[in-house]
Amino acid sequence: MANVTFKTDLCKGCGLCVSACPKGCLRIDANQINNKGYSPAVMTDQDKCIGCAFCATMCPDCIITVEK
Repeated sequence: MANVTFKTDLCKGCGLCVSACPKGCLRIDANQINNKGYSPAVMTDQDKCIGCAFCATMCPDCIITVEK
C-alpha cells in the first residue's frame, strides 16, 4: 500500500491530480479552504491507492508525495 501526502496549504485546487488518478482515490474537498483561499485536493480512500504517482506527476505545484 502506498502513502500519499499533500501540502494542502499550497494546493490551488486545480483538479489535475483528481483527473489523473486511475483508481478515483482523490477529490477536491469543497468543505475545506486553505490559507490561499482554495479548496485543496484530498485522498478519499488510501487503501485503493496503487502508488502509481500519476497524481504527483500531474501536480504543477509539486505538493504531492507518494511513498511505497
